[in-house]
Amino acid sequence: MAATSQLLLLLTLATFANASTEGISLTSHTSVAAMRSVFYRSDQQHQLSMATITQSLKTTASAMKALETSNSTTPALIEITHTLHGQQSQLRKQKADPGYGGLNKAKDMLNSMIYESMTKYDMEISTCTGYYAAHCGEMEECRGQIAGSNYEAANSRMLILDAQSTINKCQVDIPTTKNELKKHEQDCALRLKRMSDRLKVLEGDLEVMTTILKMTDCDAKKQTLVQVEKLSLLNCQDPCTKASFITFNQDALRKQVSQLQSSVSHGLMQDGFKDLFGGINALEHVTEFLQLEQHQSPITNQKSSIKNQTKFNNPPLPRTEVPSNPCTDPDAGAPSQADKRAAKCTIKASPQCYQLQERFLLIQSGIQDDKDNLMEEIASVTSRCEESSSMLQEQIEDDEGRLDTASTGLAAAMTKEANAAESARVTAKRHEALDVDLKKQMKTCSTNYINYETEICALKKIRGELYKMKGAPQTKMFFQDCEVSKWISEACTKKCDGGEQKLMRNIMTHPSGGTKCLPLDATQKCNLQPCPVDCMLSPWRGWSKCSAECGGGVSQRLREVTVPMKHGGKPCGQTSQTKACNNQACEKDCELNSWTKWSACSKDCDGGSRKRTKFVKVPAEGAGKCPGRWSADRLEYMECNMQKCGLAAASQTLTCDKELDIVFLLDGSGSLGQKGWNAEIKAAETFVDSFSGSGAKAQMAVILYSGPRTWGGVYKCFGRNAKNVDMEGTCKIKSVNHFSNKMSDIKANIKALKWPQGSTLTSLALLAAKSELSLGRKSAQSIVVVITDGRPLSFRATYYAARSVRKSARLVWVPVTRYAPLAFIKHLATRRWQENIVQVKTFDDLENPDIVSHVVANICPMHELM
Repeated sequence: MAATSQLLLLLTLATFANASTEGISLTSHTSVAAMRSVFYRSDQQHQLSMATITQSLKTTASAMKALETSNSTTPALIEITHTLHGQQSQLRKQKADPGYGGLNKAKDMLNSMIYESMTKYDMEISTCTGYYAAHCGEMEECRGQIAGSNYEAANSRMLILDAQSTINKCQVDIPTTKNELKKHEQDCALRLKRMSDRLKVLEGDLEVMTTILKMTDCDAKKQTLVQVEKLSLLNCQDPCTKASFITFNQDALRKQVSQLQSSVSHGLMQDGFKDLFGGINALEHVTEFLQLEQHQSPITNQKSSIKNQTKFNNPPLPRTEVPSNPCTDPDAGAPSQADKRAAKCTIKASPQCYQLQERFLLIQSGIQDDKDNLMEEIASVTSRCEESSSMLQEQIEDDEGRLDTASTGLAAAMTKEANAAESARVTAKRHEALDVDLKKQMKTCSTNYINYETEICALKKIRGELYKMKGAPQTKMFFQDCEVSKWISEACTKKCDGGEQKLMRNIMTHPSGGTKCLPLDATQKCNLQPCPVDCMLSPWRGWSKCSAECGGGVSQRLREVTVPMKHGGKPCGQTSQTKACNNQACEKDCELNSWTKWSACSKDCDGGSRKRTKFVKVPAEGAGKCPGRWSADRLEYMECNMQKCGLAAASQTLTCDKELDIVFLLDGSGSLGQKGWNAEIKAAETFVDSFSGSGAKAQMAVILYSGPRTWGGVYKCFGRNAKNVDMEGTCKIKSVNHFSNKMSDIKANIKALKWPQGSTLTSLALLAAKSELSLGRKSAQSIVVVITDGRPLSFRATYYAARSVRKSARLVWVPVTRYAPLAFIKHLATRRWQENIVQVKTFDDLENPDIVSHVVANICPMHELM
């Protein structure tokens, strides 16, 4: 073996030995370059090796020895060389044969052997390079598989840790939420039970009041239970508690009243009649009342006769006598039979029956309002409880779903991690085996390369030496073997995963006495490396539960690697994302802007107001607080134009020339009395005058409202029946006139009105006013003015009716006398109530034109309130 070839082989093997010893991966550039230099033998390496071998073969004997060493000799070659050596002395003595027939035959055989060796050498290069490419492709596949398995295992470990974290959190949250849900349901059940029990009591009281109203119905043709004309109303006092109470002299009515159970019913009963003993105008002073004196039996104070029988040496102490118990009345504070016989509180005439019926109607309406409010509260509480329970249940189900998903995901991720680890281990073992085979094959190919090159050089040496020994002329000793170019490859049929390509090479020098040309066309496999595999990810999982409910937390979502990136494919994107959540502060109050500028004055005179506001700059967060829009922290008023209104010449009141649509509601209830009715009519006429005259642009509609005087009529107006109700005939809601600018006609219609003397269906009057507003002008401001002297039949219905009217009009109230529920009316009037309520103390004051001027000043400012 030539020294250069041996040195090349030893350097190559030493490179692999060092790589194995030092643990250098075969993927390193040094190892790959060394392996390629062995398998892909270049022309430069081939020529260098051939030159070195040729120099070492100086004689035919050394050439034959090299052929014998590589087992490349044949019997014919040996015979030729022996024959030629044996004839050498004789050939020199004899005359040369000019034909050289023996040499030509030997030359042809040697050229054939050289061609065969060159062909084998060519095929060996093709075989070794193909083996190298295939093995490198397999090893690349292994390395990609190992890298993908490692990435998959890392991703699985991330999923495992996330699943474990979710499981731990759910195991804490689920029991906590279940306990919260259980407590919430118990609290709701207890609260609803109490409310339901109270509702049953109110329903029972309503039945009692309905019975009482039927018993005292003034329009009934036959009263079998109670003779109203002989009914006595008694005001008694409990000697122990000093509390007064109302009762009746007739057993049937008293029995029904005693069946009232709720505190609301008892309170309404006392409030509904106690004012009769104060001497007000409610029953026109035609009823005499007698205040019962205490009728309890005299109680004798008895001093204790018990003495201390044991003598102690203690100093004497002051001793206070214990009073005797005065609560020994056999009737327990109720009127005795003697009291009942002595009572003379009898309603004398039938007209007073309507007043009594009205009081009972008010009591029933109050109970009905309380029942409706309670039912609304029950519905609201039920809805809130169901909503909260549903929310907690959904939270539990969500946490349980998360727990199940996390448990399933944990098992799958652990399985995936184990499978990925096992796959990487098996693939690494296969890569190791391929590496051993590649190194072994590298040594074999290197040896074969040198053997074939030695064989070719030896044959060429023998061919040349034979001609020298024959003494052939120099022209006969020149041999030109065919020389071909490097392989030129066409494009591979595939970019990866094994394709084919055609190879071609050209003749550089045609043969002249030498070997013929090697094949000029061939095919080989190409691009045996595995194709790139792009990473594939599963869809994002849902966001995890926020780590904090306020103050800033983190929510995370993950996605799984379904196919890891291999062989230079597209890498994986994000497999984990986080986002901030619940950033609101747990307790942060809102921030307000600075005060706005003061608005224009709401009135030209008679005391108006200017306002300024603060708007919310930054809303409250979490459990933070924020003042309401009507709070003094956000809304301020300042008095303005406090001077008295100046009146035009020959005018009793302030006049208005604004474009207004006014609905004027007149109270016609029986509690007014004749004096109150007359005062109201006079005030209404004065009010109409304020919008009369030249330049007036107002339109006015007038509604007279009252109500049925008995329970039967009221039931028709509010009862659940499908029959049409005569609003004017039955419910006493009369439209005096629709919108009109003919104030003289309106004034005449008001003057011609008759006092209805009924109950007070204020809610129906407000709804009638709302219907009237639909006939108004789009360009005009809508205003509803209500005069009332007492409480409405139904507080609840009146409240909701007022709220409905306020959505489309300004609602102004004129409450007369101290019996009008001012506190309640403040909730009915348009904000600001100070400028939408004109309180009148007496009916005498109502006749004063200044009252009308106050109302006009409120609703007819020079500048609109900003």
